[in-house]
Amino acid sequence: MDYVSAGGWIEVISGVMFSGKSEELLRRVRRATLARKAVQVFKSHLDDRYGGLSVINTHDGGQIRSEPISNSTELAERVRIGTAVVAVDEVQFLDDGIIEVADTLANAGTRVILAGTDMDFRGRPFGPMPGLLAIAERVDKLQAICVRCGQLATRNQRLVDGRPAPAEGPIIKIGGLETYEARCRVCHEVPSQAELQMQLIR
Repeated sequence: MDYVSAGGWIEVISGVMFSGKSEELLRRVRRATLARKAVQVFKSHLDDRYGGLSVINTHDGGQIRSEPISNSTELAERVRIGTAVVAVDEVQFLDDGIIEVADTLANAGTRVILAGTDMDFRGRPFGPMPGLLAIAERVDKLQAICVRCGQLATRNQRLVDGRPAPAEGPIIKIGGLETYEARCRVCHEVPSQAELQMQLIR
């Protein structure tokens, strides 16, 4: 890859859903644009919520144009020579190759801004996020507010028909307020399929 030659670095904005990760990514992108930096914005092709694949939308109504990508190789191929800032939203959906791509970009002088959910609905590390957090120069972990108790929320509660989703469910399931809630460690529930069946019997 042949990009800019000045020193680069990696920033990771992580945390629970509804914590403002996309808003913070957009804020940094807008500041870079105001500083007249050449910026490219990408997001996972899996996230088609709130306006489609070519736009990053925030829960508070913010919006910015983006390029959908399906994997790390596609990202590497699309970054143009001279791009000073590369921003990627929903980075948890990309493959582990994004770790090397981000590292290579930073080594070549690019500022890399990555936003993603660091834990899946079971409360386990999500995709490439642990590796990205390890190599980043700057890490910001954001929290939301638990819908149950009002404490800081650090977990993604997946719901199926209003009930906690079973642990055996798929790791990736795109959704918004109808599918997920922000909850704290204490209020987060990940029952097994058997436990859910017992609850229904009762």
